[in-house]
Amino acid sequence: MIGKLDDLMRFQETALSLRAQRQQLLASNIANADTPNFKARDVDFNKALQGALAKSAGSTTAPDLVKTTTTHLSSNTQAMIGGAPLLYSNAQQGNIDGNTVDMDVQRNQFTDNAMRYEVSVTLASSKIKGMLTAIQGQ
Repeated sequence: MIGKLDDLMRFQETALSLRAQRQQLLASNIANADTPNFKARDVDFNKALQGALAKSAGSTTAPDLVKTTTTHLSSNTQAMIGGAPLLYSNAQQGNIDGNTVDMDVQRNQFTDNAMRYEVSVTLASSKIKGMLTAIQGQ
């Protein structure tokens, strides 16, 4: 019984966690809009969600290499969220300072992600309320 409840909420938990991480990434892009040579980054949310769900379901991945000293490089050098690599955004219009942050695009993505986060919270809340109603019998 507990396993089924856990499975029911795992998707929402994973989606909320990834949305929060993406929101931080988008906020970082916006905060660095005036930083010379800053490259805007984003993640393919669908790939990240699939990767995170596969990882939580017990999918086997290659283990990280054992390091015998701190000077060894990590085998996982690419930044990732939920198993999906962070991607660099292509600038629609080049800036003289090399910055690729397009504030209009970043604001739209930030707002879209925030709204989707709120929808996920609402869905999780309604599932919990439904389970409480079933348990209490009211």
